[in-house]
Amino acid sequence: MASVRVERTDDGGFVATNARGARVAIGGSGDDGVFTPVELLLAALGGCEIVTVEPLTAERGHRLVRLAATVEAEKVAPTRLGAVTVTYDVELPDGDEDAARVFTDVAHRVHENHCTVGRALRETTPTEQILPDLAR
Repeated sequence: MASVRVERTDDGGFVATNARGARVAIGGSGDDGVFTPVELLLAALGGCEIVTVEPLTAERGHRLVRLAATVEAEKVAPTRLGAVTVTYDVELPDGDEDAARVFTDVAHRVHENHCTVGRALRETTPTEQILPDLAR
């Protein structure tokens, strides 16, 4: 099970923490030095894809010189995103004529079948909210 805790900090900001102690600051689009929740969603998709693509490409003998992705989405309504686009930036090793095919094949398979975040975005993923019993 994946789990993070999101809480307000003493200075009025917000932070998400995982069980391994990693932390990420969260805030609004006007706040410096933080990610917005939508940016974190985009980062999750890009991260899911490239952390899966990289080892699969490397274990097939094609270590890419550069592997990055830019993930973008427009807000089409105040609480709704339009299509999300993942654009790869890749530099292939010199003289490795097969690397482009391997990268493309792996990236397509990861995007369609192996990235949990992408699948959750494309498919209906139920969410549930549990509130404390505050009536005392």
